[in-house]
Amino acid sequence: MAGGIAAEPAAGLIACIEALAGAIDDPFAEVLALVWGPQFDREQALALLARLPRTQGAWVRTMQAFGDRFDALPPSGQRAVREGLLHFADNAACRASC
Repeated sequence: MAGGIAAEPAAGLIACIEALAGAIDDPFAEVLALVWGPQFDREQALALLARLPRTQGAWVRTMQAFGDRFDALPPSGQRAVREGLLHFADNAACRASC
């Protein structure tokens, strides 16, 4: 993912989005909302994760790591993360409709 976030937290976030897909209607919109402001919305992230089956508890660490990395980015890096998530969501929508 663009913006300087290391591959591991970004890959973890993508996997988390995929896990959330079975629990919420629009996981991309929900995850995008987590990074829309200048700080990662940890409270909302925990609320989203609470919707997953109990066996998915490792996602808390994934979201925390991603949030820490996101918060450390300069505004331009945070914007790049948002744009990357939008691009990923557009690609996923295209794959689903093709």
